[in-house]
Amino acid sequence: MARKLAAIVAADVVGYSRLMGVDEAETLAALKTHQRELIAPNIAEHQGRIVKTTGDGLLIEFSSVIEAVECAVEVQRAMQGRNEDVPADHRIEFRVGVNLGDIIIDGDDIYGDGVNVAARLEALAEANGICVSRVVHDQVRDKLDLVFEDLGERQLKNIARPVHVFRVPAPATELRTQSASPALALPDKPSIAVLPFTNMSGDPEQDYLADGMVEDIITALSHFKALFVIARNSSFAYKGRAVDVKVVGRELGVRYVLEGSVRRAANRVRITGQLIDTATGAHLWANRFDGGLGDIFDLQDQVTESIVGAIGPAVERAEIERATRKATERLDAYDHYLRGLAKSYQDASQQACSEALHLFNSAIELDPYFATAYARAAFCYANAKAFGWISLTPEEVAEVSRLAQRAVELGRDDAIALADSGWALAYVVRDLDRGAALIDRALALNSNVAEAWDCGGWVKNWLGEYELAIERFKRAIRLSPLDPWGAPMRAGTAHAHFFLSRYDEAASWAAMALQDNPNSQPLLRIGAASNAMAGRLDQAQKAVVRLRQLNPTLRVSNLKNVLGPYRRAEDISRYEEGLRRARLPE
Repeated sequence: MARKLAAIVAADVVGYSRLMGVDEAETLAALKTHQRELIAPNIAEHQGRIVKTTGDGLLIEFSSVIEAVECAVEVQRAMQGRNEDVPADHRIEFRVGVNLGDIIIDGDDIYGDGVNVAARLEALAEANGICVSRVVHDQVRDKLDLVFEDLGERQLKNIARPVHVFRVPAPATELRTQSASPALALPDKPSIAVLPFTNMSGDPEQDYLADGMVEDIITALSHFKALFVIARNSSFAYKGRAVDVKVVGRELGVRYVLEGSVRRAANRVRITGQLIDTATGAHLWANRFDGGLGDIFDLQDQVTESIVGAIGPAVERAEIERATRKATERLDAYDHYLRGLAKSYQDASQQACSEALHLFNSAIELDPYFATAYARAAFCYANAKAFGWISLTPEEVAEVSRLAQRAVELGRDDAIALADSGWALAYVVRDLDRGAALIDRALALNSNVAEAWDCGGWVKNWLGEYELAIERFKRAIRLSPLDPWGAPMRAGTAHAHFFLSRYDEAASWAAMALQDNPNSQPLLRIGAASNAMAGRLDQAQKAVVRLRQLNPTLRVSNLKNVLGPYRRAEDISRYEEGLRRARLPE
């Protein structure tokens, strides 16, 4: 096998799975057209060679790094023009990584770190943007009329040494891309988003530690009623991406952003953080915290107190102490809990849910007084039921009740424990009044928890208080506007509009949520019922066909078995009528 120096371009389609879920045939046809009419001719013009395609991705080799970057820029600019008249949710947008390095040639294929780095750079790029390594930047900066943004050194997955990364931002244009959102108005109090910390340990298996640390900092900050804190799931929409804090400020509607890193070596931990004003880009505060792994809780407290001190000096010391109080002092229990959280956020699958439940139960065994672990375990059972993965036995329902009650006993001032327990008791145990009271208490304790507003919206739906439900879902979406798990918030909004006889609005919200989760049975059900009641029978019947593929036993007569605990009989009757019109068998 031969070696040579080459410029490597890695590219893929942003949100490919979502596009395929919206319209598989249209997406494939459009992608092939772009490749045939635009991409392949540009590559040939710049003396490049397509090494291979991977569905939504391309690996390309060039003998000249200048030609490689020119080709990437020209394709990105041309794609902007092609997308000008395409609806936002149907646009095909690429992100690109470019590297110059030594490669191994094996037949028509290529291998080596030069290729791997290009692929990792591509993952950092924004929609319509390009990320390049320092060696590429140094070769082309004086030869091409481009503006580069220095992103500093980044630890890339499975790459031994940090790579200095530069970004060529998406071409200036009035076209709104998938990654762009209208600017959200700033809240009337100091607002902050804590972005995912970079894992500098060189071991991807330690990602859960960095993620868990950010989760705890967000939770601690959210206790301060003087602050508006973006929810974890929206902050983590930026994980692994090169970000411009001004863009983050616009997309999330916040004044401040906290960035940082975590490095673990043996039993030592180093946390670095910097607080940035999104309006000016000015660094308001930066610090480094070192300690042993056993000091991790103290380190988190130091970070939290420093941030609060930088944002709001008027916050009282007593409130700081209350906010930084830990749910457990057992480091081993905390480790299992963090691993469980990582699994539960991983994907909407039965396996991930089962693994998360196992880890939460392990945390409980190690610390029987860990309130949040009990609540998360109960939440896992409820999620499994909601997604249709399991039909809970009476014994499992009793276990959910036990876990939720224990969480409440141990976590009377823990908003997450109260909200998750309340939702599980309402949905699984069908104790609506108790569940609603617990969620209201959680919101009184901490109004910054998007999860609590989401849970509260669903309980209001089941109680028949639909206008209040819509307000709660709206608050949840504002606290977590980029939440990859935002489908339940939109689904809840769809249900509320349906029961208010606003069938067009209900169908629209269901369609938005289905883009994120096209195989969700609850979303297909409410989408079918809404379209049927609005007179769009073709769309309704298509949804029922897919629904019956996923759940062949579903009938109008057993619909109650999969619905939430709706208190009003007329609401269930309306749901049944909608699905009956959509041709769900009796």
